[in-house]
Amino acid sequence: MDRPDLREVTREDLADLPVAVAPRLLGAVLVTEVGGETVAVRLTEVEAYHGQGTGDVPDPGSHARMGKTARNATMWGEPGHIYVYLSHGIHSCVNVVCAPEDVAGGVLLRAGEVVDGLDAATRRRVAARTARDLARGPGKLGQAVGLRHPIHDGIDVITGAVQQGASARLLIRESPLTAYASGPRVGVAGVAGTDAFPWRFWLAGDATVSPFRWGRGAADLMPVRD
Repeated sequence: MDRPDLREVTREDLADLPVAVAPRLLGAVLVTEVGGETVAVRLTEVEAYHGQGTGDVPDPGSHARMGKTARNATMWGEPGHIYVYLSHGIHSCVNVVCAPEDVAGGVLLRAGEVVDGLDAATRRRVAARTARDLARGPGKLGQAVGLRHPIHDGIDVITGAVQQGASARLLIRESPLTAYASGPRVGVAGVAGTDAFPWRFWLAGDATVSPFRWGRGAADLMPVRD
């Protein structure tokens, strides 16, 4: 992919807290090679999640809110690895691990535009009605790029090493975008899904951004505005 405005991400780029890293990933491109097929997605929507003891504010919406477990172990590793989890027992969702090693955190890749490998992404996403819908949502993005839980959990986007027949690279913008929107995270229950955690970042007006929906009880906790 010939994009002079992009460069390979480094561990140092991802060593900050997820809430600081997340907006820097807007406009970045995730490139995967799975089974010999390459797909690249330009990221248009992301969400930050902090683990136990990460940052000044506890994040009740994070998988790592109660500490390190077998499920979230990748989130506690060095930045630059991919944390893949299973949502609703069906959808593989892709996160980029951020924050220093032994400090848990990640950025969920919620949505993006397929900019390379359209044929492969379309074959994997047979339910997509248009190209816009190929990676419009975290489960759809995971399916389009071909990364699966649990076999691809832990893939290193810095080294590009092959794991279970797959590899991934992350290319970030030389100059981070400054025009973006932020607000509550999608479908996160309780206070973690309210304005108290405006940790969802997206490119306003981009057709590939996923629809917003409140998590269980989150809308009830929002202040009434005149």
